Amino acid sequence: MKLILLTVGLLALAFSGIAIKLWAKKDGKFAGTCASQSPYLNKDGQACSMCGKLPDEQECKNEAIS
Repeated sequence: MKLILLTVGLLALAFSGIAIKLWAKKDGKFAGTCASQSPYLNKDGQACSMCGKLPDEQECKNEAIS
């Protein structure tokens, strides 16, 4: 029972941390969410499947449009 309460408490802490980060950020958006920027996730240098951004581009194409 203690393990379950500890797990639920840690999950609640993590979710509240994410919520505070979203609340504090301008427009509630995470910065740098394109996977194409991570060398660990994009070893082939492919474009982001969500927005089409290439690894060498600075801004997400969806953000540039809106």
